[in-house]
Amino acid sequence: MTDFILDGMTPKGSLENRWTQHKFNLKIVSPANRKKYTIIIVGTGLAGASAAASLGEMGYNVKTFCYQDSPRRAHSIAAQGGINGSKNYHNDGDSVWRLFYDTIKGGDFRSRESNVFRLAELSNNIIDQAVSQGVPFAREYSGYLANRSFGGAQVSRTFYARGQTGQQLLLGAYQAMSKEIEAGSITHRSRCEMQDLIMIDGQAKGIVTRDLVTGGLESHLADCVVLCTGGYSNVFHLSTNAKGCNASAAWRAHKQGALFANPCFTQIHPTCIPQHGALQSKLTLMSESLRNDGRVWAPKNIKDCAKKPEQIAEEDRDYFLERMYPAFGNLVPRDIASRAVKSICDEGRGVGNAIDGKKLGVYLDFAEAINEQGIETISEKYGNLFEMYQRITNENPSETPMRIYPAVHYTMGGLWVDYNLMTSLDGLFAGGETNFSDHGANRLGASALMQGLADGYFVLPTTISNYLAEQKPLDLTKNYPEAMKVLKANESRINKLLNAPFPKKTPDEFHRLLGSILWDSCGMVREKVALEKALAEIKSLNEEFWQQVKVTGDNEELNQTLERAGRVADFFELAELMCIDAIAREESCGSHAREEHLNEDGEAKRNDEEFSYVAAWQYSGKPSMPTLYKEELNFEFVRPNRRSYR
Repeated sequence: MTDFILDGMTPKGSLENRWTQHKFNLKIVSPANRKKYTIIIVGTGLAGASAAASLGEMGYNVKTFCYQDSPRRAHSIAAQGGINGSKNYHNDGDSVWRLFYDTIKGGDFRSRESNVFRLAELSNNIIDQAVSQGVPFAREYSGYLANRSFGGAQVSRTFYARGQTGQQLLLGAYQAMSKEIEAGSITHRSRCEMQDLIMIDGQAKGIVTRDLVTGGLESHLADCVVLCTGGYSNVFHLSTNAKGCNASAAWRAHKQGALFANPCFTQIHPTCIPQHGALQSKLTLMSESLRNDGRVWAPKNIKDCAKKPEQIAEEDRDYFLERMYPAFGNLVPRDIASRAVKSICDEGRGVGNAIDGKKLGVYLDFAEAINEQGIETISEKYGNLFEMYQRITNENPSETPMRIYPAVHYTMGGLWVDYNLMTSLDGLFAGGETNFSDHGANRLGASALMQGLADGYFVLPTTISNYLAEQKPLDLTKNYPEAMKVLKANESRINKLLNAPFPKKTPDEFHRLLGSILWDSCGMVREKVALEKALAEIKSLNEEFWQQVKVTGDNEELNQTLERAGRVADFFELAELMCIDAIAREESCGSHAREEHLNEDGEAKRNDEEFSYVAAWQYSGKPSMPTLYKEELNFEFVRPNRRSYR
C-alpha cells in the first residue's frame, strides 16, 4: 500500500470567500464534451439522488445503483424532524456564522472549519432549491416557512414538513432524478448491490455489482465513482436505521485503499422508543423536534418508577435536563442528552418495561405544551408522530407521556475525503453520511439532510467536473483484466459464505451477538479495558462466523440470507476498527465518551494538545493491524474551548 500525506485541500483566505474562490479556480468541462464521460453513483438517498440529477442535467452520462426496489426507498425517507437553514426569519440572531459556530461547537471541535462553513453557507441555497421543487414545508399564517429550534441551538432554523421532512426532500430529489432518467442522461439499476471497487492504473474506474434477484455478478466501468451509501449504524444490530442499511460499499472501498476516518464517532439519538424485547431487529426513532415542546423527566424516587406517570406528583418529578443544563434545557445536543438519560437509568430511575432486569426509559411529557398552546397546535406540529407512537405502544402521547431512550442513529465517521469530497483513492468520491468530514465528534439535529443535499446539489457537481477535466474518457468497450480479477475475487468470497464448514447460526444471530458486544463496550460510554476485551471477543466471533455461518439457498437466485451474510462479514471487520480507533483516542469528545476522560460533572474532557486531528486508518491486509494517518485540525476562526450548555 502507498503511504499517504493527508492533504484536506483546504483553501486559503477569508472563510466567507473560500468556497466561492475555490469554485472559480476549479476546471470545468465544456457542455459539448460532458457526454463523453460516465459517472457511477452508488446509493440514491438525498446525496446520491441529488448528485445524479445535477450531473445528469449538466450533460454527463450517469449510472446509478441502489439495493432497494426503488430509489424512493432510500433511508433518507425516514428522517422526521427537519433540515437546518440560516434564514433568520424569526430575527432571533441567526446567521451563516452562527450556524457554522453551532455546528463546530456541537461537534466538540473535531471538524474542519472550511467544510463546516461551506455547509452553513449552502444551507439557504438548499431551502430555496427544495421550495422551487415544491417540497411542502410547513408555513406560518404570514406565508413564511415555519421553523423551530433543535438540539444544540438557541435559534429557530429548522424547517420541516409535517414531521416527515426526509420523505418530502427525497421526493424532490427523486423527481429531479426521474426527469433525467426519462431524458436518458441517467441509467438506473435497482435491486443491485455494489460488491467491490475496480481500480485501473491507480484510479477508481468502476464497480462490481450483484443482481439481488438473479445473483448475477457484473462489472460496470466509468470515469469516476461516487459512493453515497449512508452510514454504518447497523453495525450495532439495533439502531434507528432501516434494516437494510449497511457499510459494505464503503468498507470494500476501504479494503481497496480508501482511508476510513474517525470510525468510533457514532451518534446516539436520545428520543427513541425503548427496546421492547430481546429479539427486536430495529428501534423506532421519534423526532428530536419533540424536545422542542416536550419536557424530559424521570421520577426522583426509585420507588415511584413502578407507578403510572399521572400518579407521580409534580414535586416528585426530576426534569433533569432542565436541572443540569439550564441555558439549553431539553434542547441540549444529542450526545449530552443521551448520556444524561443513560445516567438516570443507571441510577435505577428508569421507567417502562425491564430489559435484562433494567428499566430503560424516561418520560417525554407534552402536558404543559398542550395546556399552553392547545391540542390543535401540538397536533399540527407532531400529530403524525403521536399517531405512530400510539400505534406501536397503544398509548396516546397527548394523554400520557411518551417513553424514550437513546439508540444508535448516525455515524460521523466514514471515508476520509478532502475539500473536493474525493477520498484518498484517485477518482473515488464520497457524499452525505458516507464521508466523515462535516460534523466532527457529534452531529446537531437536522444537519444530516443538509449535508446530503449540499454535497449532491452543490459540491459534487463542481468538484467532479474539475476531476474529469483532467481525465481522458475511459474506453468502456475494452475488457480490462483488473475488472475480471475483482469479479473473480467476489465470486470466491460469495462461495466461501455459502460453504462454511460447520453451518450452525444464521447471519442475524451473529449480527445480534456482534451488536451486543459493540453496544456494551463502544456505545454511549467507553473504557479502555472493556474496549480491549470487546476487540478480542469480536475477533473470536468473526472466526466463528466464517466457520459456522448458515446460508441457505445458492447464489443464482434471490437470497436475502446471503445478502445479510455479506454485510455482517463487513460489519465484523468494521467493528474491530471502531474499537481500535476508540482505544487510540485517549480523550472524550462529543459522542466519544471515555470513562477515564470525563470531568467532575461527567462531561467530555477533550485533549486538544494530543488529539486535535482526524484519525484516518489504512487497511493493511488484516482488520486488526491498520495504519494510522493523522490530519491535523487547525482552527483559524474559532477558539476551541470547553463545550458548555449550562
